[in-house]
Amino acid sequence: MKAITLLAVMTMTTFNASAQDLLARQAPVDRKMKAVDTLALYTLLDREQVTIPASGLYEDWSNAYVHRAHALPDSFKINLRNFCMPTTHRVITSNFGPRWGRMHKGLDIKVYIGDTIRAAFTGKVRIVRYEANGYGNYVVIRHDNGLETIYGHLSRHLVRENENVRAGDPIGLGGNTGRSTGSHLHFETRLCGVALNPALLFDFRAQDVTADTYMFRRSTFGKESAQANRLRGAKAKDGYNFRDVSGDNTPKNNSRAGNTDMAYGSTKRYHKVEAGETVFSIARKRGITPEELCKRNRIGKSTRIRPGQLLVY
Repeated sequence: MKAITLLAVMTMTTFNASAQDLLARQAPVDRKMKAVDTLALYTLLDREQVTIPASGLYEDWSNAYVHRAHALPDSFKINLRNFCMPTTHRVITSNFGPRWGRMHKGLDIKVYIGDTIRAAFTGKVRIVRYEANGYGNYVVIRHDNGLETIYGHLSRHLVRENENVRAGDPIGLGGNTGRSTGSHLHFETRLCGVALNPALLFDFRAQDVTADTYMFRRSTFGKESAQANRLRGAKAKDGYNFRDVSGDNTPKNNSRAGNTDMAYGSTKRYHKVEAGETVFSIARKRGITPEELCKRNRIGKSTRIRPGQLLVY
């Protein structure tokens, strides 16, 4: 009986020791597998982010609708770094807000037919379409930072649906298509389908974003929108486009050869740069010093200016 008991104890001891050795050998393997699983998960999430930008905010990815309300967070920090201004033009012809008895849900920026329009942030093109009684030729891009941007009244599309784009990539050409009374870019910024005043994020006059980030708060963004219009909006009554100094405001074609001067309210005039012109030649033509021209446009004498760019003089 004692021999049987001793044998049983020795067997159990041997088994326990073997089991402990097995667990000890298995532990590093488990840790490695956990690391592999975590890496695979992050890779999958990164791939999903590329496939469907801002997938955590939006319920789906669809090419069927321009904008649709999704669940709006109480607050959300929007990263505005690594941006590109959609156009180099600085003249806002109509603010975000009530206009002609309805809500104008974007900014109108004066551009000319054929001007390059660029993606504001990196993202993925969701819609490329034509709407006769509204946006005309337009593009909708969903961005990695949660925003969706809409570019309306284009004369031509330069991208396709489901195409990935980087900030600054050309996505269309300025135009006068759809419901438009003159060539301009209608530019919208939306979060979860809700229109935000682009002036909260972009300062077109300064050709810059307003800050590195914008903290959206559902309770205050409406009040902030009105303040942004006062700081960065058009210096004219909403609903009235600025007219060219020449007096020509032809609705269907505001594209011209040669220089065009733009009136900004009653105090500023704009020179449209032609190929081959320099800061010095423009200053001489407009009767001001190069230093004054640079100061008004926040540029240096050696700054490279581009054909089609508007300069204050």
